[in-house]
Amino acid sequence: MTRPTRWFEDLHPGEVAEFGDYAMTASEVVEFATRFDPQPFHTDPVAARDSIFGGLVASGWHTGSAVMRMLVDHYVTPESSMGSPGLDEIRWLKPVRPGDRLRVRVTVLEAIPSRSKPDRGVIRSLTEAINQDGEVVMTMRGMNMIRRRPVGA
Repeated sequence: MTRPTRWFEDLHPGEVAEFGDYAMTASEVVEFATRFDPQPFHTDPVAARDSIFGGLVASGWHTGSAVMRMLVDHYVTPESSMGSPGLDEIRWLKPVRPGDRLRVRVTVLEAIPSRSKPDRGVIRSLTEAINQDGEVVMTMRGMNMIRRRPVGA
């Protein structure tokens, strides 16, 4: 996939990007949860019917992983991304169910040039996962270290 490289200088507070289309399938929900979050409302459709969710739901960690996949496929550029020092907050607002289709919206909140390392800066952003009905199902506030544009790029 070819996309323009986003350097630190290209990301501005208030900028919003929307992208992605990720379909949650029942088999993937069960497979992910069986490996990483084996609670009955994620792994057993019969037991899930009797849970507070009334049916099978994806693990929040699965939703976060799907969001990360879309970020890498559509937003993060390998030439400039230097990883993340962490998340400040993650919220799972609504259950994600098999059959849901997710997309991502990223809003740049701050762009902070590094004082000690002039080749980079930190971008603070709000990332939202949105389902096919336009409902925000997950939010996370985090930061990414992004390279500054090299001379000649």
